[in-house]
Amino acid sequence: MSAALPGDSTPAPLSLAPTAPCPCGRTAPLRDRKGRIVQTPVAFADCCGPYLDGGALAPDAERLMRSRYSAFVLLRADYIRATWHPDTCPDPLDVLEGTRWLGLTVQQHTPTGPDSATVSFVARWRRVGQGGGHAGRMAEISQFVREDGRWLYVDGVLGGPRGEAVVAPDADAG
Repeated sequence: MSAALPGDSTPAPLSLAPTAPCPCGRTAPLRDRKGRIVQTPVAFADCCGPYLDGGALAPDAERLMRSRYSAFVLLRADYIRATWHPDTCPDPLDVLEGTRWLGLTVQQHTPTGPDSATVSFVARWRRVGQGGGHAGRMAEISQFVREDGRWLYVDGVLGGPRGEAVVAPDADAG
């Protein structure tokens, strides 16, 4: 997720139980009691948790994108900064306290070289608090590079590969 977010304070990070579904929305196929395969949310501890806690590096650009989204949800400015390429990371880095992130859809992960990739996504959000209450969708095609074995977010172009609106009001976002 790209643009420097408005505001000049960094709120305290939120916490999440390891067994809670990961904010990034990743699912895995599991068999239900009737033997059918169903998509089940992956637990935070088995998804983005190890990346945010520093116990592992994201293995590819899509996993880094998902973990950065989770960091935005959890107000983890430290992780957002650590995974943003130093040449393009804004200073100050603002985490938007008045935004509740509602969902992430990764549309496409495209390796563009051995150490570069793009990830197209749509993130749903709702403003909360003073002057809040409206919701929308943000579509972006993000650029990533791998340096010294670590994937880093470089920048993004607003708008998705399917022509989604950049930041659009969304009646269904709640």
